Amino acid sequence: MHTALSLIIVGIGVSLALTLAVSPAGDTTQPKIPSGKTVRVAVCQTLCIDSDREGNLRRITYAVEEAARKKAQIACFPETAVLGWVNPEAHKLADSIPGPTTERLVKLAREHKLMIAIGLCEKNGENLHDSAVLIGSDGQILLKHRKINTLDELLSPPYTRGKPEEIQAVDTPLGRIGMLICADTFVDDYVERAAALSPELLIVPYGWAAHVDHWPAHGKRLSDLVSSVAARTKCPVVGTDLVGAISSGPWKGLTYGGISVVADAGGKVLGILRDRDVDIQVFTLKIGQ
Repeated sequence: MHTALSLIIVGIGVSLALTLAVSPAGDTTQPKIPSGKTVRVAVCQTLCIDSDREGNLRRITYAVEEAARKKAQIACFPETAVLGWVNPEAHKLADSIPGPTTERLVKLAREHKLMIAIGLCEKNGENLHDSAVLIGSDGQILLKHRKINTLDELLSPPYTRGKPEEIQAVDTPLGRIGMLICADTFVDDYVERAAALSPELLIVPYGWAAHVDHWPAHGKRLSDLVSSVAARTKCPVVGTDLVGAISSGPWKGLTYGGISVVADAGGKVLGILRDRDVDIQVFTLKIGQ
């Protein structure tokens, strides 16, 4: 009698436990809880003097050293940070990727054990691309993006355009990272393609330029743009601008005003760098929410 009663009680307990474990729809899988993680990103708003390869690379080196001192895991730089944007001399000065310029950057990444994201002029045969690379802390080139919306009227001969279907995001030890370049973020289709890759962080090198008397107001347009891109891609966006001036072409004399922007996955602006001055700031970003 006691044995039979014990078996009934045990049976009821097992039945109750199974009932609690199974969802009303009969799905026994447990709900996924977002892990959430953080990454320390250095926004390196550097001075670029057109064609001054060595000077610009030294300034980039100093910025990487400071980023490492501040315990950053990724150092983010502007568009065409070594030779300058819409600089016709880049047709003869640019090298390939990989090539001598990226070799120096690879060594920097290895030495300081951090990732580097940077915009570069890339020579590919007779073609000149406005490109960006993500270099791992081990010195591997993890991603290369070629700018698609190249604003052809500003450089003669113009940059060779990248292809929308080649927009990428790459899994790294720090999270899934995507890249676009400056005016690519003006085009909804390109932003949507980037968003479809589910990046946890989007890095965008900028060459955000305007007439001298349009600063700092022009920086508000950059802030609004970066915020919008972050909200649409549902991930933090780092938009790093140059400091300096355009030395040739239709926009000769326009200045890069800095005012780089970081926004979170909801589009909230987390920080803005200095107006028309070199600046390096480190942000701890929540990713993978």
